[in-house]
Amino acid sequence: MLVLLPPSETKWAGPRRGTPVHLDALTFPGLTAAREQVLDALAEVSARPDAPELLGTGPSLADVVAANTSVRTRPAARAAHVYTGVLYDALDLPALPAAAARKVLVVSALWGALAPRDRVPGYRLSMGTDLPGVGPLAAFWRPHLAAALAPQGLVVDCRSAAYAAAWVPGPDTAARTVAVRVLSGGKVVSHAAKHTRGLVARHLLTRPDRSPRTPQTLLAAVRESFEAELLAPARRGAVWTLQVGAPAGRA
Repeated sequence: MLVLLPPSETKWAGPRRGTPVHLDALTFPGLTAAREQVLDALAEVSARPDAPELLGTGPSLADVVAANTSVRTRPAARAAHVYTGVLYDALDLPALPAAAARKVLVVSALWGALAPRDRVPGYRLSMGTDLPGVGPLAAFWRPHLAAALAPQGLVVDCRSAAYAAAWVPGPDTAARTVAVRVLSGGKVVSHAAKHTRGLVARHLLTRPDRSPRTPQTLLAAVRESFEAELLAPARRGAVWTLQVGAPAGRA
């Protein structure tokens, strides 16, 4: 089983001391050239006076955007600690056993894809950005991630729509990929969706049997703690959908 996660909007900036990111040491070294291209473009854009506008952030985040210019030199920390926020608070990624954490990948606008153990600094960049010098990031990353990601077994996709566009499973992988959608009162909800996806991922990664192998056994595993329904692919080559009810009070 592989659990795919989006990054968080909020991130820990990183420690005050330590070594910077080493691109060649990150998971999927085949992405190094693409990472270099995005890093260079992000640093150049972030030094511009109109950087917050170009990166889709408000003026209150000007300092965070400016810090993008030093991503290569600032001390790095494990991605498990860098990513914070609603989903990651519910998942508690740093507390996962090592064997469980190896089943997790974070799809990133800057790095392409990371394992929790990869060491990176904090940054500000979303997958929905049309980055000058690179273009729309989901389209940029799609061929690179298609070449790098070849997951075996069941794929549990907890990514949001923008990040799901950066890696689309091929027909064979789609048949064993399940996209997690969270509903409350019959509607998809944002804040509750992040929280519930984190809880669902944690449940799957910490239960005694951490390896459902089919969409049907995944449904059974999730139903141990949540109300859930499994929807078959709408067409050949599409993925399964697991609709999970948001816990009461989280809508």
